[in-house]
Parts: sequence; C-alpha cells; structure tokens
Amino acid sequence: MKSKFALAATTALALFVANTDANAETLRLLTWGGYAPDNVIKLFEEANPDITVEVTLSNNEEMIAKLRATGGAGYDLAQPSHDRIFAAQKEYNIYKPLDLSKVGAASLDANLLEGVKANATIDGELYAVPHQWGTSGIVADISKAPNVKGWGDLCNPEYKGRTSMRLRRTILLGTAFGLGKDPFALYADKAAYQKMLDEVTDTLIACKDNVKTYWNGGDDLSTLLLSGEVVVSEAWDSTAFKLYGQNKNLVYVPPETGALAWIDTFVLPRKSEADEAAYKWINFVMKPEIVKLMSDSTGAIAAVKNGIDLLPDDKKAAVKAAFDDKDLANLKFFANIPAGLEDMEGKALERIKAATSN
Repeated sequence: MKSKFALAATTALALFVANTDANAETLRLLTWGGYAPDNVIKLFEEANPDITVEVTLSNNEEMIAKLRATGGAGYDLAQPSHDRIFAAQKEYNIYKPLDLSKVGAASLDANLLEGVKANATIDGELYAVPHQWGTSGIVADISKAPNVKGWGDLCNPEYKGRTSMRLRRTILLGTAFGLGKDPFALYADKAAYQKMLDEVTDTLIACKDNVKTYWNGGDDLSTLLLSGEVVVSEAWDSTAFKLYGQNKNLVYVPPETGALAWIDTFVLPRKSEADEAAYKWINFVMKPEIVKLMSDSTGAIAAVKNGIDLLPDDKKAAVKAAFDDKDLANLKFFANIPAGLEDMEGKALERIKAATSN
C-alpha cells in the first residue's frame, strides 16, 4: 500500500509540475541597462510565480531595428524613449495600442503622462505610457570649473583638453541650443535643419582640441571625471547623480538654455505574446517600494507622482543640488523625430568622427 501511495503521490507531483510548467509564461523585456535589476525581477517573480522574466538590453536605435526586423515579434514589452514611437510606428508598424485601463494611471505623474500621450497617440490610439525620465546636460567638477553654465562650455578654451562628450544626436541638439537655435522648431523644414546641422558640425569639429576623449557609456564618463582627467562633460543626469554620491564636487549643471529631457516608456510590440504579464510588470514597477529600487539602479526619476521624493537619499540630494524650480520649468523635452532626420544627423556625426580621428 505504501508503495502504491508513494507512486500515486509521485505521479501527482509530476503532473502538477508539468501543468505548472505548461502554464508558466515568459515575459520578454527589451529594455535599457539598469531597467530590470535582479532584485526587482526576483521580487516580481516571487509575486507572480507563473511568470519568468527574460531581459534583453538595448537602446533606442537597436530596439527599433530589432522590432523592425521581426515585424514586432520576439519581445513582449519594450522601452523606447517617447520621441522614438510615432515615426517608427508610422513607418514600420512595430507596436500595438495599450489599454490604459490596465495601467495604474492614477499613480503616474500627470504632466509626464500627458507628454507621452501627445507624442505617442496615433489615430486616436495610445501606444505608450511613461516609466522613467531624466535629462541630458552638463556635469562639472565645480572645484576646477566653477563657472560652467551650458553647452558652450564644452568648447571653452579655459578647459582645453579637459572636456568630454558623446558623439550621438544629443550633443548635436545641445550644441544647437547653445548656438541660440531651437532644433525642434526646425524639424518640419529639412533644408533649415540641414543648415543648422552644418553649423553644429563645424562647431564641434573646431572644438576637437578641447576634448580629452569621447565617452561611450556611463562607466567611461565616470572614470574620466573621478580621475580628474575631465572637468566638464556632456552627461546624462543619472550618471551625474551617481557621481555626486562619490564626489560632491561633481555636480550636474542644467544648461541655461534648458536641459534636454527624455521620457523612457513602456510599449507593446505588435506581435507580443504576454500582454497580461506585461501589464503586471508595468504596474509592479510603479509601486513606491519598487520605484526606490528601480531608481537606485537606473539613477533616473520614476514617472510617478512625487518621483523625486522616492529617489534613494543620495540621488535625491544630487537632484536637489542640480535643479531648482526654474530649471525644471525650462526643460526641453525631445520632440517626435520626423522620418529622415536621423539619417541627416548620422551623416553629421560621421563627419565629426572622421575629422576628430585625424
């Protein structure tokens, strides 16, 4: 009898495990580094034992390229920035509308939600909700460069050989604002935009002797600033906030023309297979206790009400040291990129790379 009972119990356990495996779901995230930290994944999987999280790290350009190549298949939730949705969807049809009723929208910052709605509503359908936001501007070692005000200081002869920047579209836009132009206002006029790009390109080529080196990622930038090799650099505010925790002289400076502001979002790829799991992840990471863990990993501010107050203490202190109310009111949010502009910008960046490598 005991052996029969044991066999029956073993069989029942095997069937249970098999059924559990059959019912298990994989949530495939296509996201930025730091946006799916191990401690958050662990807590999510504990709260949702029928869901396993699989992470692929990417960036804006790669996300679009991956989803374009598959027609929106292969992933269940992606996180492009708010200005990378409209044109990509119009041109490649890689996303599908979100059901806002399944998102805890009441917890989101109303201004950020409205900003994403304005950028990511197509034919009356909403394609994204905000997750994290932050800015790009300047980080300075105020013990060695106390008078830094904006983008133009990257080319200030006073800091020759001690500045840095990243050769991506952000530096083109920032330099344009520093030259007194509004690149977003020129988006609809390609000829005017090209003229602006030519001026920006010439400016950055002429600035090459000021640049110690061009950074590629946050680790590169951190090493340059902590070593003292660089005293002024273009930077993501999240990197600057982390640096402030290590050296209080390394302060984020919102440019006087306005820091460039981005919102990273949640979108559903067109052929996603785990929508309900995706909504569970979105709502889970918006919980206040999870927001703190997420912001500690990303260094960015969650797009929830009182997101700054939910930052870890060291990053909250860095934000308060960097921004006042005037700076926050002067943010320049990235606008939707019309088709063709990134190709123009790419050619400008290639010109700069070719000239600065000589």
